[in-house]
Amino acid sequence: MRAALLTVSTSKARGEGEDASGARLVEFVAELGLEVAAREVVPDERRTIEARLAYFCDELGVELVLTSGGTGMTVDDVTPEATLAVLDRQAPGIAEAMRAASRPYTSNWMLSRGVAGTRGRTLIVNFPGSPRSIGQCGEALATALPHALALLAGERPAHGA
Repeated sequence: MRAALLTVSTSKARGEGEDASGARLVEFVAELGLEVAAREVVPDERRTIEARLAYFCDELGVELVLTSGGTGMTVDDVTPEATLAVLDRQAPGIAEAMRAASRPYTSNWMLSRGVAGTRGRTLIVNFPGSPRSIGQCGEALATALPHALALLAGERPAHGA
């Protein structure tokens, strides 16, 4: 199975600094045993984010799209809105699990606005922009994501306890 990674950061898209969150997503995808089919950095522009998400799902045909960044409370944090615009169905439990995983580490856990859901047979998940938070949230999702991907692929794996 293949994944596409999208870092949403205006400064990183301008070439200012290293894309550490994208690098952490690469590590997480490897931990899941998936191949990285694409990795891009785009600015905090809703239409651009929507277009890249749709491309990854519809044209590239990856099974998983992970985003990092743009999930906070500033006016230019539009990743959740862009994601919702391209989703067919939401998967609110994934976003809830990510916020719950962040709670022990930050008192601002509830300010994360990331969403998750499906477009066709592709799962899209918004991660926070912090590499440390990506690790914490990824740990919470590590067993559920492969199961979700199998279901989307038409498999009928046994449900866990």
